[in-house]
Amino acid sequence: MNGPEIQRMIQLLSRLPGLGPRSGRRVALHLLKKRELLLKPLIDALQTADESIQTCKICSNLDTCNPCSICTDLKRDDHLLCVVADVSDLWALERSQVLRGRYHILGGLLSAMEGIGPEQLNLESLIKRIENQKIQEVVFALNATVDGQTTLHYIADRLQPYNVKLSSLAHGVPMGGELDYLDEGTLSTAFVERRGL
Repeated sequence: MNGPEIQRMIQLLSRLPGLGPRSGRRVALHLLKKRELLLKPLIDALQTADESIQTCKICSNLDTCNPCSICTDLKRDDHLLCVVADVSDLWALERSQVLRGRYHILGGLLSAMEGIGPEQLNLESLIKRIENQKIQEVVFALNATVDGQTTLHYIADRLQPYNVKLSSLAHGVPMGGELDYLDEGTLSTAFVERRGL
């Protein structure tokens, strides 16, 4: 039906998160119809990104400079280190503007199902940072999933010999959440983690 070039484009687009074959076809068709407005600028942006974006040698963030702009920001708190699973988690926390400390990206979570063990994660550099820097607190901002909690407990055990405070994000009832719509696990965690007024 389509030439191999279009099929290849659809196949590659279909591999993107949230897109399947049908969405890949729609995106490909839209890009081809709007070549001057979308396709060519997208090609240029992808080429530029490929040439200029690097992985930070300190925290593993993606940026055009190495070390990244967060690691070189002198206004950040060197004593506070936030551990996240992926770059997208760092970006989410940065959008919220709640953390003025430093970050460390693990590159994933421990997962027996996916065959991801401690060796596949960015753990040794985390331990070196704690040994060599003035870090006083490590905040775990990991997903509230089995893999996230397994990873948190594994790393917390590894960090026990160091004189550093360990904490994690609170879990429970979201702002605007109604109790009737929450699952039992969320309600249970919210109740156990309750705080005084």
